[in-house]
Amino acid sequence: MDFGAAWKRYDEMDITLPPDDPITSKVLRTAAKNHTLHIGSSGWTRKEFVGTLYPNNIKDVNMLSTYSELYDCVELNATHYKIYSPAEVRKWLEKVKSNEFIFCPKFPQSISHDSTLLNATEETKAFLDGISAFGKQLGPVFLQLSEHFSPARKLNLYKYLEQLPEEIDFFVEVRHQEWFANRFERKEFFNTLREMAIGVVMTDTPGRRDCLHMGLTTPQLFLRFVTKGDHHNDIKRLEEWLPRLEEWKAAGLEETWFFLHVHEGEHEANFYKEVRSLFGLEPRESQESQLSLF
Repeated sequence: MDFGAAWKRYDEMDITLPPDDPITSKVLRTAAKNHTLHIGSSGWTRKEFVGTLYPNNIKDVNMLSTYSELYDCVELNATHYKIYSPAEVRKWLEKVKSNEFIFCPKFPQSISHDSTLLNATEETKAFLDGISAFGKQLGPVFLQLSEHFSPARKLNLYKYLEQLPEEIDFFVEVRHQEWFANRFERKEFFNTLREMAIGVVMTDTPGRRDCLHMGLTTPQLFLRFVTKGDHHNDIKRLEEWLPRLEEWKAAGLEETWFFLHVHEGEHEANFYKEVRSLFGLEPRESQESQLSLF
């Protein structure tokens, strides 16, 4: 994902973390609980992973299995382009090494981009029926709206969200600048999601700092972290997250979903090692042997 990256101006940008949105202190006001950190990538099939994150001789059929030994979750973008049947979903499950590995599907674009959200009943049912096959390995499901979906259509969004099943964790990602620039719309958006117990996606990308809104509507962080891969600012941005996460964890943050979007995929392995080191995570034996190859 290169959304908002603006790599040519990367050195000149203000990449500091913005202050918390006021809603975050309202959501995170319980006693500290155990916090779970999940780290994943945006998929497992990138050709740049061969010889870097994966062995040189890996076959396509083995990529998901190898990926699941390195990460504990995946941002499942495949579901954005096609609605998968339960049988197709179960084939993915058969390939992962651990029954604790989590899939986090993105809503199909036929719903998020091609519909008004008020005429998507059949597609939504088919999508939810398919991903229900993940069972206990289904994580947060996120609805990414296009950059053209403005607050002018907010009632469509809110009515759609009201109809979603409560037993699934849903997150919403908005990109139109008016959601953030208009204080009334921003506050109403966050408050509405909070009342529905629906999370809001944060996207940390260099050229769209408004999307790094620092607002939590549930005690869960769903962060999409866009990096170049081998740039010194990548690590600076990552380091800035450490004290903020500690503050949020102490205030009651229960779960973090941290998804890497490395522009230059050949650098994913090295950047992932940096992430694990900065967060103080010891790799499992399979990770140690795999990542030590590169």
